[in-house]
Amino acid sequence: MTVPEQPGGRLRGEVAYLYAFDVANEIPLGPAAERLSGKVAPPDRAAPRSLPVSRPLAVEPPPTAATVLGEPARPLVRVYEVGVVSVTVRIGFDAPSLAGLLPFHRPALGDGRPLDALARELCADVCRRLEGCLVRPGPVSDPEAYTVFCLTDLGGEPDANRWLAGREREAAGLLAETDPNRLSDAQVAEALRLQRSFENTDLVVIDWDAALAVDLAGPPEDVLVVLELANLQLEEFRWIDRTLDRYLDRAYAELGRPRWPLGTGAGAALRSLRRLRIDLARLVDEVTHVTKFVGDWHLARVHHLARERFHLDQWRASVEDRLGQLDRLYTLAHGELYERRMLVLEVAIVVLFVIDLLALFLMKG
Repeated sequence: MTVPEQPGGRLRGEVAYLYAFDVANEIPLGPAAERLSGKVAPPDRAAPRSLPVSRPLAVEPPPTAATVLGEPARPLVRVYEVGVVSVTVRIGFDAPSLAGLLPFHRPALGDGRPLDALARELCADVCRRLEGCLVRPGPVSDPEAYTVFCLTDLGGEPDANRWLAGREREAAGLLAETDPNRLSDAQVAEALRLQRSFENTDLVVIDWDAALAVDLAGPPEDVLVVLELANLQLEEFRWIDRTLDRYLDRAYAELGRPRWPLGTGAGAALRSLRRLRIDLARLVDEVTHVTKFVGDWHLARVHHLARERFHLDQWRASVEDRLGQLDRLYTLAHGELYERRMLVLEVAIVVLFVIDLLALFLMKG
């Protein structure tokens, strides 16, 4: 089916596919930079040096012959200290209208494989090269994926907000990967509810599976970084939540087994519980503060919109609730172990006292 060209000319830009892989508890960026010959991103000019700001390790992957819809794929890999490898794959486009971008949702590579297969290969290659640097590595999880449609040419239209005002239903259909004529007015309003614009030449609309970013001055690099960080946070909170689920189930079963009076097995379980509690509490803090947009209120508001759309506050609340359960479980188990050992000591004292009395009677006899 031929997609009709919209009035005003063709749309040009690129689609950025963001993939976040959790690969370890932590990745020290210094040793990683030596292994990967990568470069740690410089601090933002508006951020004071004393404030910790996320500065990932940017890794330029080897050239690839992969194509998507006939266009070359341009990958970029970033390594984050919180144990995440982020892969971005960019594909250029020249489309007659927003409807012409629908095939870019979940496209296949030129050899028929899904696009995320390329991202998995790049992540696996980075993990192999970082072997020995990863702190408590684990199996690579399914990536948290997000698509950003970046427009740098609106067919000659100089005002991004005015351009969107005449194409709201088409934009909502693109973000929802649905025929725009089938969408209800309520869904169109919801898809476009979270949007932000700093100047008339830029605009970002954030939905659950995809975002629309317009910047007539060039590729919206800053917005892409913000969305990449929000996607990373979502992946980490989901990983922490799954980890807590598994560990709490295992801890309840472990601590519920019969123990020797001195509770040596329970002591080992408590040590493991304490270590996990500390690790996860630190990781939650690092993931929460991985974004610090000091002095750039526009990017801070863009991240606020992404945080609302991705429900990051709810995910953090869920994780903190599980950490609270972990704290209560540790406190109860520690108290029970302490009482059990005190009981054993009291019984031992009584036994020794009785033995002492018997010895005195026997000596007098």
